[in-house]
Amino acid sequence: MTSKEAQNSQNAETFAAELTVRPFEIAVPQAAIDDLDRRLANTRFATEAPGDDWTQGTPVSYLRDMVDHWRTSFDWRAQETRMNSFPHFLTEIDGQTIHFLHVRSPHEDATPLLLTHTYPGSFVDFLDVIGPLTDPEAYGAGADQAFHVVIPSMPGFGFSTPVAKGGWTMGRVAGAYDTLMRGLGYASYGAHGSDAGAMVSRELAMLNPEGFLGAHVLQFFSFPSGDPAEFETMTPADYAALEFAGWFNTVNGFAHMNASRPQTIAAALSDSPVGQLAYNELFENFGNGTSLLTRDQVLTQVSLYWLTNSSSGAVRYYHTEKAVEPRVNHGPIGVTVFADDFKSIRPFAERDNTNIVSWTEQPRGGHFAAMEVPDLLAEEIRTFFSSEDRGDAS
Repeated sequence: MTSKEAQNSQNAETFAAELTVRPFEIAVPQAAIDDLDRRLANTRFATEAPGDDWTQGTPVSYLRDMVDHWRTSFDWRAQETRMNSFPHFLTEIDGQTIHFLHVRSPHEDATPLLLTHTYPGSFVDFLDVIGPLTDPEAYGAGADQAFHVVIPSMPGFGFSTPVAKGGWTMGRVAGAYDTLMRGLGYASYGAHGSDAGAMVSRELAMLNPEGFLGAHVLQFFSFPSGDPAEFETMTPADYAALEFAGWFNTVNGFAHMNASRPQTIAAALSDSPVGQLAYNELFENFGNGTSLLTRDQVLTQVSLYWLTNSSSGAVRYYHTEKAVEPRVNHGPIGVTVFADDFKSIRPFAERDNTNIVSWTEQPRGGHFAAMEVPDLLAEEIRTFFSSEDRGDAS
């Protein structure tokens, strides 16, 4: 046993008494699936808007097609079996039940990696990258680029429900995740995330706990402060990114609703599966018609929200984050910008993050890159955590 393996073994024993972990298996009652089918069969669709396209929201024609597929072709049990092919666990942290996947690499000295999911996504975001990350040799990469992966469900999402107490911010989630990683015996680890997960991973970089290896994200949510001097170093690419942000602001009504009236929209989402599907239009419209997601990928995510009745906990983050004051991150962080995703604006990102150690761009893929282009994302993660420039935080 190497010294690193011995240390990991010692850490695991130390934390065993502090973190009680129990195995978990997804087994949705058949009655819940039958109820979903009945609701879908009785769907009352809205009257079509002129043109019935995405300009005013989710088109009725899209919903009719998806509901037909949901009822006649989509197989939740098959998706459930796939999810259960990985080891799931539950634990209690900060008064909250936390669900997570913990998949260890066959390489004992692999790098521990925390994967933090999107909204309106879930742990399902990462099912296609588990293999490439834990067993890189099977995907053409080296054994020295292997990871032990931990994929939690954020409190309020999926099986990390119900939310035991209020006040869950991204920073609080980051603290709970650090406790989880330490409790699993990892003295050192890195983090990756997109969307909400990018915010949690950035919070971990700000926390910068001992042994933290850095955060790799897909977006920096940094915007103009109002100071005209901030535009002096803007490039044409930066202005294009700002223009994209302006476009997205015209289609992200869900963010305003979640931030202002989360419980109101939660009532509708909790009573209508088709309403849940329509509200999760981000899966389809984020890249303005460029999404590479399949119907089954979308419906797996929507079905998970529906079958766990977790919409209320998920949307509430927008409301709690309103009270959080912006902070500058000095911890190590890097970004990969995918072609059809949110375009991070570099001058503003560098203002808000003083230790950006890598900035790469990919010509293919969008907001849900882990599902759209998993091989490309896995390679980006490998490159980031093997980079000598990144360095280890102390």
